[in-house]
Amino acid sequence: MPVPFPHAGYSEDAQRHVRVLFGGEYIIDTHKAKLVWEHPYYPYYYFHSSDLSERFLRNPKHGEKYMIYDLIVADRTAEEAVTVYTEGDFKNLVDAWLEEDEEIYIHPKDPYKRIDIRQSSHHVRIEIDGIELANTTKPRLLFETGLPVRTYIPKGDGIANYYDVNLPSGKKKGLVWWYRAPFPESVEIKGYIAFYDEKVDVFVDGKKVERPNA
Repeated sequence: MPVPFPHAGYSEDAQRHVRVLFGGEYIIDTHKAKLVWEHPYYPYYYFHSSDLSERFLRNPKHGEKYMIYDLIVADRTAEEAVTVYTEGDFKNLVDAWLEEDEEIYIHPKDPYKRIDIRQSSHHVRIEIDGIELANTTKPRLLFETGLPVRTYIPKGDGIANYYDVNLPSGKKKGLVWWYRAPFPESVEIKGYIAFYDEKVDVFVDGKKVERPNA
């Protein structure tokens, strides 16, 4: 399947007022952010190094073409959270991002990808190591340009501790996610959970689905 635009390495001006909140303080407040696609799936925010005060950067580590710093604000520390590139841009992972006055989570929305959500009556079961984690006939399917279809399951039909799954053989981390505040076009998945299909066994209408590449 061809990779949709934008391709990895593409960048453009964000055209939005972007603020970064960490440790109770706005450490970035700019109209000059850039959207950078490190891979074709979704973008990250990049900022000019002048938009972040050096007083928040500690414990530098040298890379080939960049420096990595701990981000320290008051009593909050995010280790190796800031990369300052020799070209003058840096990428930062923090608590909260705000576009204009709205908070967003994980990463900015890709303006070039469409999202459609459809109610389904397929019988979907999720297992791992032979143990059933979820069972529903009311899934919602999320279709996003260029990405595999994701199945969202009502929380009441899941038997998981969200984000981690506890099994007799030990805890399995990073298998489940859900959105506290989905974007308006994805509001239908609020209250639903999704499993990483790459890490679990998925059965649809009694037939095991081949796992996508992890």
